[in-house]
Amino acid sequence: MAKFTPPPLDGLKRRIDRHRQHMAGQRSGMFVRETYQMSRVDAREKAREWFEEFPKAAYWTEVESWRQLEGDQIEFTMRRLPSAD
Repeated sequence: MAKFTPPPLDGLKRRIDRHRQHMAGQRSGMFVRETYQMSRVDAREKAREWFEEFPKAAYWTEVESWRQLEGDQIEFTMRRLPSAD
């Protein structure tokens, strides 16, 4: 019986990277988003900065997504409204 092996994901990874580079700096919808990649300690500090500068109640600030990378690295996206009205 043949053992199943999943297809390589290299092509998908390249497409995702190209899309992210193409979309960098462009606004997506009504939110302002910034993605960071840093150590866990620095990531927590950066998130605190966002919440202090753009309070959640006024800007709907949140950590939109995050993932753990190799070592102590975290990649995360912060999201907020462009202005508080």
